[in-house]
Amino acid sequence: MKKAIKILIPVACFLVIVGIIGGYVLYQFTYHPSKWLVPGDDAVADAPFEDVLKGLDMMDNTWETAVPQTAIHDLITAHFASPLPEGKTEKKAIVIGYDGCRVDLFQLLATSKKSAVNTLLADGGHAVFSYAGGVNYPAENIQATSTAPGWCSMLTGVLSDVHHITDNNQVKEVEPKTLLISLVEEGIVDDSAFYVSWDGHFSHKRATYYAEKQYVKSQGLDATYRRAFFDPGTKLNIISDLKKKDCTDFIFSTLEYTDHEGHNSGFTPTNPKYVSAFRNAEATGVDIIDTIKARSTYDTEDWLILITTDHGGQGGGHGGPSIEERITFIVSNKDILSNTK
Repeated sequence: MKKAIKILIPVACFLVIVGIIGGYVLYQFTYHPSKWLVPGDDAVADAPFEDVLKGLDMMDNTWETAVPQTAIHDLITAHFASPLPEGKTEKKAIVIGYDGCRVDLFQLLATSKKSAVNTLLADGGHAVFSYAGGVNYPAENIQATSTAPGWCSMLTGVLSDVHHITDNNQVKEVEPKTLLISLVEEGIVDDSAFYVSWDGHFSHKRATYYAEKQYVKSQGLDATYRRAFFDPGTKLNIISDLKKKDCTDFIFSTLEYTDHEGHNSGFTPTNPKYVSAFRNAEATGVDIIDTIKARSTYDTEDWLILITTDHGGQGGGHGGPSIEERITFIVSNKDILSNTK
């Protein structure tokens, strides 16, 4: 017995060491690869945030006239309520969320090797400034610029004074219902799906949509809630869905690249690691869009494609009232301002 223990201890230690090294390699080279970086990404000028925003000429509005992040809800409901264009037989929609992505990273789009934002804009899409925090800067924000309140406001179309999610690790009641439920229950779509990497959405008992997920199960609704451990897994889940002959009608997804690196090393475009995370999210977005366009039924489908973020960041965090945390963005393959309040 003692001999067996003596053998097992070094074996266990070896496996732990291999696991640590393997996890580090996976994180560095799979989760945050740097292959999309371009020359100059490590030397971005430290310019005032507002000055950078003024130079983003791809935006259809100014940050002073930014739309609320609840506009995502309005855009999706307007899309499904509008008549089908000639030659189209079915409506589909997808939200590709870049968690914690500062809008001043858009100053790097001109040099991107692979950009989902550029792809949508090149196809006639639109980009606008939006805002987190409940009201636009510089008015005092009435909602935390945190992950759970931000995405919840997009999915419900209301702020935290109504949906009652003021921070992470709070369980949302079923009402007010998110689009993942309401679109299915009202027969507007056949099915919905929520693809994520962050466990705070629905993967534990204090997660935001834990009660909603239980409600969906009890009611037998065709709504999928699926989490991967890392963003490459989330990408695979989304693309696997999109490759199905009759893919999910409404997909909501979030990628953690920018938020994770922002917390790790700083939310600023002068941080090459944060820039790399943005580049990686953008490359993932292109793969998702290309998969949509490659569908055999794409020509008869009316797709709404949205790219957005829940908040920005300052230093190594977010949640507060600064302009860097509050001014965000929405990019779409369709007009935005005509369908927002």
